[in-house]
Amino acid sequence: MPGESFKSVFAKSVMSGILIGIGGIVYLSVENRYLGAFLFSLGLFTIIQFGFSLYTGKVGYIPEKRLTYMKDVIITLLGNICGTAFTAAAVIPTHIRSNIHEKAVLIMESKMSDSFLSQLILGFFCGMLMYIAVENGRICRKKGHDTSAVFGTVLPVMVFILCGFNHSVADCFYLFSAVPCLKGALYILTVAVGNAMGGMTIPLMKKLFDKEKE
Repeated sequence: MPGESFKSVFAKSVMSGILIGIGGIVYLSVENRYLGAFLFSLGLFTIIQFGFSLYTGKVGYIPEKRLTYMKDVIITLLGNICGTAFTAAAVIPTHIRSNIHEKAVLIMESKMSDSFLSQLILGFFCGMLMYIAVENGRICRKKGHDTSAVFGTVLPVMVFILCGFNHSVADCFYLFSAVPCLKGALYILTVAVGNAMGGMTIPLMKKLFDKEKE
């Protein structure tokens, strides 16, 4: 939020990265991709409920905020990366590490071998869905519709996973769980840009419609 200290934003961002990392672990741990997509959504649901900071949840609101909000978005992305790195590193001494590593390698090899345009487009649609998830949660909380908030948050997350769209923070966890590399860093940057473009699409359209009404 505007005026929040670096320490506060960063701490909330690291926690979000850890939660997304946990979502990544459960997704890689179950055989059923539908169940994995459903369980992964616990990460975003918890982030929204606890008021933590997630890059893909914040970047879409840039058109509605002041320029200083960009600082919080950048801090959030850095914190998210640190959180996913921590989660990936914490798994290394455990017996589940080999399974996580093998599946993460397959995922990242496929994603990084994709074309730049494809990475960007798949990031775009994920960003749009993440904005929908967060905004659904905000609207439902405001109206006191708790059940709707669950479905409004979970469904967009499941859709982006099952469609194979790219989520920059989740992919950071997969990258750290596989083999971090320069190519991977460039991939994350590309997806982060795509997430931003997709996340800002609906707010920009809303602003355009509001101007036309005036």
